[in-house]
Order: sequence, then C-alpha cells, then structure tokens
Amino acid sequence: MTRIAILETGAPPPALKAAHGDYPAMFRDLLGDGFEFQTFDVQSGDLPDPAGFDAAIITGSSAGVYETDRWIADLLDWIRAAKDRTRLVGVCFGHQAMAQALGGRVEKSERGWGVGLHRYQVASPEPWMTPAAATVAIPASHQDQVVEAPSDARVILRSDFTPFAGLAWGEDAISMQPHPEFSSAFATELTAGRHDRIDPALVARAVDSLKAADDRGVVGGWIRAFLTA
Repeated sequence: MTRIAILETGAPPPALKAAHGDYPAMFRDLLGDGFEFQTFDVQSGDLPDPAGFDAAIITGSSAGVYETDRWIADLLDWIRAAKDRTRLVGVCFGHQAMAQALGGRVEKSERGWGVGLHRYQVASPEPWMTPAAATVAIPASHQDQVVEAPSDARVILRSDFTPFAGLAWGEDAISMQPHPEFSSAFATELTAGRHDRIDPALVARAVDSLKAADDRGVVGGWIRAFLTA
C-alpha cells in the first residue's frame, strides 16, 4: 500500500472544520482507498523522514511562506532535503512553499484575492494527467502567489490571474495553487465567511461561480495517478 505523509500546515476555521473535516481528511476523501496516511503537525515541529514514505502532501495554510515563523523555515529546509528522496505534492500554501524552497519567489499578489471557481489551462500535459484535459476548473482561495518560478521547474497549469498555478520538477514533484481537496460546499462557506476582508462584490461573484460544475474529480485522479506511478 502506498504510504503518504500529510504535512498539515494549517486548519480551516473551527466551525467549518467541525462540519467538513480538517485538511488531511479532505485529502483522504479526495484520493480514496489504497493509501496509508499519516499526518504530521508542521506548526508543532513535527516533520517526517522522507525515506519512510512513498510521497508527501503539503497542505494549505493561512500563513505566508515569506513570514519568519520558525516552523516555516524548517518546512522549507525539509522540502529541500526531501526533494528526490520521495514524491512531493504541494497545494496552495504547499505549492508556494515548494516554489520558495526550490528557488522561486512568492509574494502577496497585487492582483488581490483569488476566490471562487477558477479555470486553468494545462500548459504542460504530464503522463499522469489521465484523462487528458485542456483546462480544469478548481476552487481557489489565496492572496499570495508564486511570482517567479524556480529555474528547474516547468509550468503545468496557468491562468491570466495565476500565471504559475501549477509547477513540476522532474518526475517526482508537483504543486498547484488551487484546491482540488475543497468541496464546493466547503469552498462556498469559506469564501462567504470572508466578506469582512474581501470586497463583498467579489465574494458574491465567487460564491456564484462555485455553483458550476468543477473538475475536482479529474484533478484528484491526476494526483492519485502521480502518487502511484
């Protein structure tokens, strides 16, 4: 059975966590059976031995990778040490952490909040992207963005709003800005709850966009194929 370390770097708001589960639970639901999962609380300094797992997933977080908390520096060091020792998957904060650790740059974007259902172009079709798709629509929730990709990374997903929405290194490390693990119900409640910090008109458009069909199943299948390749 494929052994997966889930590096938990943040948590949903308490009320949403109670209703929808934490981020590790969302990834377990997304990926389905056939995996043995173990969760590590990164903010508490808990990090796995990369050699002990077939792959590691780095979750989302409300933190910024450019912040000075010790656990963030430790995570970036861990990513550099784990590269080429196990498969890596980063999502949202995890995507940004991988980019920052491996030679890229992350900033709070001048484009503002990216929320709602965003559509991304597949810029580099990969062998694990089966079935193939030219574009995918996935929930997004972020202010920070990768603004400079590492020199050895290839862009696999992009949009006008998020030019570096998905990255890949070689054959064993991938990351993406959107959240395939977020159900539409969770993404809707999360976005609606941020009306006090996001322009209400943007919140309304984002919530409305989440009523449309998404490609979480497709992208979840892609990640599953990558993890078991």
